[in-house]
Amino acid sequence: MVGDDDDDPTAVRSLALSPEDAANAYAYTRENPGEAVLRVTPPFHGRMRGRLHVYRRDDTELTGAVHVSPAAVIEADVVEEYPALETELEGADVAETERLRKRHAEAVDAWQTRARNAIVETVALETDEGPHLVEIKQLG
Repeated sequence: MVGDDDDDPTAVRSLALSPEDAANAYAYTRENPGEAVLRVTPPFHGRMRGRLHVYRRDDTELTGAVHVSPAAVIEADVVEEYPALETELEGADVAETERLRKRHAEAVDAWQTRARNAIVETVALETDEGPHLVEIKQLG
């Protein structure tokens, strides 16, 4: 049985994550239904791994997991530069729609490359006691 100490996310000192997971999670949430996060699951200890997790219903109350928004681990200026799909899609013909979608996909790919190189050094995990600052260790 997991003890109370194992359920306490304030035991975490560092979070290992893949920059690719962070960039993919952010892009997924912007482009699809559902939400993608970096998930940290109990039992908690000093070094933890944040894994890409997609969900439609938040189950953190049941699992005790901590969800870290990918926007929290990517530098804010890069997050703000995420390419929006042009509003000209409405009323565009099929050829123009395809051209705009292709241009958007290329812009998202370029953004993801920038995002993978813009991972912050620390992130706050949300806990019952409030935000808990941890160091980020990049994988890969």
